Amino acid sequence: MDYENFKIETFIPEDYVDKLRESLNNIGALNVGGNYDNCMSVSKVTGYWRPLQGADPFQGTVNEVSKEEECKVEFRCRNKIVYKAVSTIKKVHPYEEPVINIIPLVEISDK
Repeated sequence: MDYENFKIETFIPEDYVDKLRESLNNIGALNVGGNYDNCMSVSKVTGYWRPLQGADPFQGTVNEVSKEEECKVEFRCRNKIVYKAVSTIKKVHPYEEPVINIIPLVEISDK
């Protein structure tokens, strides 16, 4: 099965959300249907992580569990731009190892 669209989600500090939105929109990743752009959703979540030995964390201390408020950013992206969108997220994202989930979307016709 070939997928035309994917849902991409990542978790990022709130201070970086607008820069991420602008960067993704500039590459066409946030266009929906041709008549809308800047289309994404943002939800506040609580993230947990523990940097292990050798890590260089943006926030937190090595070998200690951290808990911080973050923003979950999610958007629909066409298959031809998924790799460019992921590359853009990695450039803007401050985390050493950002979580980026890529979920294929099944299109169901009304027929």
